[in-house]
Amino acid sequence: MRIDRSYVAENDAERERLRALVRRLSDGDLARPMDAGWTVASVLAHVALWDQRVVVLLDDWERRGPSWTPPLEDARDVDWVNDAAKPLCLALPPRVAAELAVSIAETVDERVAAVSDPLIEANARAGVLNWRRAQHRREHLDEIERALGRT
Repeated sequence: MRIDRSYVAENDAERERLRALVRRLSDGDLARPMDAGWTVASVLAHVALWDQRVVVLLDDWERRGPSWTPPLEDARDVDWVNDAAKPLCLALPPRVAAELAVSIAETVDERVAAVSDPLIEANARAGVLNWRRAQHRREHLDEIERALGRT
């Protein structure tokens, strides 16, 4: 099996975009309301939560070996996770949430860039972890930039 690691460059690019956005956002920008009762900062905390999920599951997978498969959520049914985490995301001080998003993005990107070939192959069979963290970041960074009128 040919191992596709093109996700590394994509993740790097969106992480740098995230870092640049966080650097230029004012505290007022971070507190700006978004759809469904979210704020810019809480959306960044949401991104951090899902990146951290990959770190936690990857820790388990590396500890247990490639024959173990992390629990698979139904990708169509994650709203309950987002709804459950929303009050916590909103409770974080906005600048803390923004910095946490950058810090966790750095951690997860480093981890998924270094994942072993056997784990990549096992994940390809199981379809559990999305190494392309850039996809989720891009979705929400686009959303934030639209909300701030910066697209």
